[in-house]
Amino acid sequence: MTAQKKEEKIQDVPIAISAFSSKSLDDQKIEGGSELLRAVPNVTFSKNNFSGFNFSIRGIGTKAVSVTTDPAVQVSYNFVPLTRNRLFEQEYFDVERVEVLRGPQGTLYGRNATAGVVNMITNKASSKGFDGELRGEIGNYDTRRLRGFINIPLTDTLAVRAAGAATHRDGFDFNTINQTRVNGRDLWQTRGSLRWKPSSDFTADLIWEHFQENDNRSRTGKQLCQRDPGPTSVGGVDISGDAALRGVLSQGCKPGSLFDASAYGTPNGLSLPLVLAGQFYAVLGVDPRTHEPQYILTAGADPYAGLTQSRDLREIASTLDPRFRAKNDVFQLNLQYNLDPDLQLFSQTSYTTDSYYSTQDYNRFNTQPIFNDSRGLLSQITSDPLPNGGMSPGGLYADPQLGSSSRFFAVDLNRAKSRQFFQEFRLQSNSDHPINFSIGANYLHYKTVEDYFVFFNVASALSQTLYVCEPTGANVPGRDYGTCPYIDPNPLASIAGDGHNYFRSKNPTINKSAAAFGELYWQINPALKLTAGLRYTDDRKVATPIPSQLLLGTGGPALGGFVSRGYPEQDPIKQHFGEFTGRIGLDWKPELAFTDQTLLYGFYSRGYKGGGANPPGIGADPSALRFATQPATFKPEFVNAFEIGLKNTLLNGALTLNSTAFYYDYKDYQVSQIVDRTAHNENVGAKLWGLELESVWRLSRRFSMNLNVGYLHTGIDKGARSIDVMDRTQGNPDYMVVKPWIQLASNCVVPTSIVKQVVNAPFGNLNQAALQALCGGSFVGDFIPDNPAGGVVRFDQMYGFTYDPAKDGPNGGQGIYADLSGNELPNSPHLTVNVGAQYTLPLGDWSATLRGDYYHQSQSFSRFYNTEYDRLKGWGNANLSLTVARTDNDLAIQFYIKNLFNDTPITDAFTNSDDSGLTTNVFTLDPRIFGLSVTKGF
Repeated sequence: MTAQKKEEKIQDVPIAISAFSSKSLDDQKIEGGSELLRAVPNVTFSKNNFSGFNFSIRGIGTKAVSVTTDPAVQVSYNFVPLTRNRLFEQEYFDVERVEVLRGPQGTLYGRNATAGVVNMITNKASSKGFDGELRGEIGNYDTRRLRGFINIPLTDTLAVRAAGAATHRDGFDFNTINQTRVNGRDLWQTRGSLRWKPSSDFTADLIWEHFQENDNRSRTGKQLCQRDPGPTSVGGVDISGDAALRGVLSQGCKPGSLFDASAYGTPNGLSLPLVLAGQFYAVLGVDPRTHEPQYILTAGADPYAGLTQSRDLREIASTLDPRFRAKNDVFQLNLQYNLDPDLQLFSQTSYTTDSYYSTQDYNRFNTQPIFNDSRGLLSQITSDPLPNGGMSPGGLYADPQLGSSSRFFAVDLNRAKSRQFFQEFRLQSNSDHPINFSIGANYLHYKTVEDYFVFFNVASALSQTLYVCEPTGANVPGRDYGTCPYIDPNPLASIAGDGHNYFRSKNPTINKSAAAFGELYWQINPALKLTAGLRYTDDRKVATPIPSQLLLGTGGPALGGFVSRGYPEQDPIKQHFGEFTGRIGLDWKPELAFTDQTLLYGFYSRGYKGGGANPPGIGADPSALRFATQPATFKPEFVNAFEIGLKNTLLNGALTLNSTAFYYDYKDYQVSQIVDRTAHNENVGAKLWGLELESVWRLSRRFSMNLNVGYLHTGIDKGARSIDVMDRTQGNPDYMVVKPWIQLASNCVVPTSIVKQVVNAPFGNLNQAALQALCGGSFVGDFIPDNPAGGVVRFDQMYGFTYDPAKDGPNGGQGIYADLSGNELPNSPHLTVNVGAQYTLPLGDWSATLRGDYYHQSQSFSRFYNTEYDRLKGWGNANLSLTVARTDNDLAIQFYIKNLFNDTPITDAFTNSDDSGLTTNVFTLDPRIFGLSVTKGF
């Protein structure tokens, strides 16, 4: 056990820690980091909506979304922190052990370990002898796995070890549109290590690990929605017959339980600003018979009308199958030199590169055909027939990125590249003297660029039709007219990235972190030890804001932007944090008659995680389009943690019984939600306390049992508040939610009396445009008096009142604050339980081992608002395995079943943006899988 970066028995370490050898990982069928939650108390795990994950310990995880966000749980590879890693996507192979340290590790591990540490230690090359193993596996979903290792001593001082693993399986989910299985795996990984040990005083380990994946893995699961039809009346004014008006006043999806049957609905398509713009403003051409303008989309037609979803969480309806590619390389050089028998010097050098690419359907709902047929129409400018039958002949529109379709089609793309260098030097004593120490310093340099795109075929169509840029009225893809939103002509696989016909959030950042630390161990007497540690961390982060540019141009107030092509960078945001962290405490080993060994410890720890920069918002001209500004940065996190623990060994080592109690005073926990098409990170304080129990009882040589129990209580500090995008009015009837114009993103909240004046006015379809303008301006105009950049219509003069959301709307038009006081932190179930049992039956030269494990976590919430919409039901997971082995031949055959009862719980949820209808992406467990493996050692 190396939780304190030195070899110790787990029962001697005054830290709440769970450790798993390669054998125990195999026994419990823990095949990757995501499954550690089944064996560690007070741990939860979920992928997030983008390229990361949330591994949460004691209610603390990574709920902020920003490339400058540090993880709260440090993921380490042979004690080296990896800011960007694939340890929760790849599968464990040739592992010596995995350690999970719970609680702040502010001294030895540092800045991004406020919740704890997950440390994977690999097997190293050895000169002690030739060794090897090969395992093959088959299973349902056409699963095929192969893994193995070989260890070769070259000399008495030099050895090499090679290990590898490969997995292929079909998808767990079914796409009903393409009739394909998706969310499959096709990955491989390899590791090479070289150990040189010329003497007992010096060891050098050179390690290279490579991970690669290319398959149809899904980042997120099914998309749910309780349809919001919109109000039928406003202040007594009946609008039930006006679908467009109701759409502007609809969220698309309304809050409600994700477990109700109604959650399997589809959004109100008329609430989507892109759809409304295509139905009422974007002229496709002129009908030669009626001389009336024809718009690109059918007026009043809801793309989702009459469509429902399957209630199977493993069934989606996507026009595009997901694509996933990832590549990761880790290079390490670890040196250990014994200056004398009681003093060791360590050096750890690491270089890591990572690349990531993922596309999937952004709206995983089928839609009705929506594009009008442009054949036979005339140009609205020249009255000549549209060339080549117009842009949607036969009702098919050819998007430059997404191809031809008659339906509303959207795809997102998440890609990133990063590299990291890390160096640590540590001097450590291990003597018989009363005082020992561990001191060191390290430096980390991390650089990444992460891109997130959303492509809408309707957005490209609007770029071509909404703005008249030359006499033909057509913005030809690939041409730059200097004023209109530029259309990128390149396909999805080779986009240039400078188009304004799609959403792009580009986020480059550089993080430089240096730290010096030391920990002192004073053995006051044979039974009592004092540990005191202190660390100073200096973090310097540079983020380059690059605002998004969807449908923005420079051709006048209607285009609302500063540029028509490209994504200009703003001045870098430079942040500097310098913080002290550490711990102090006592551990005591009393001599008790009823235990073999007892360790009682109590510690105070302080943890810190750096702040960061929020991804930038929209690059609009504020004189033309107005919206509430969001903070450019978010604060660092701090935790003051108090913990007492008791570790007992009883019954001559047959029973271990460990328990922990903790209390956290947390300041500025980082949580985010999507606002203005970007992540808005907020900080809240919280108090947490909990209890943990871990026990292993070997009742006999054949029979053993294990039990892990975690209890957790979290409460957000009094006075904390936030605006809930799913409930911006907080039930106040004096206010209503209104949809914005297409170039803006977030819904706004407007007094009901103002909305009533608009819908009661005798201006027909213009009332819809006026409502959208209440959110900060539109293509048509705004209500701000004497605004020279306010569009072509003076709504303030037409409707007889002025309105500026920044001044007249609640909190700048964002809505009414929800009180968070006392609410639970997200992903913090009160109870987690894991119970397992294993029995081995000798069969002559063979043995048969039957093992069963059951995991349960109680209900929790996906967001800190704790509404019914946020509630995640409790769930369980059962696993069985039967292993038949012959030790003499080093041969094992195993049959296993995971998720025995084929449960499909919703383990977490993510709320999408206002302008995409506030749909909800949900995450779930893998289905029931079974397999047969054969392992042969040699």
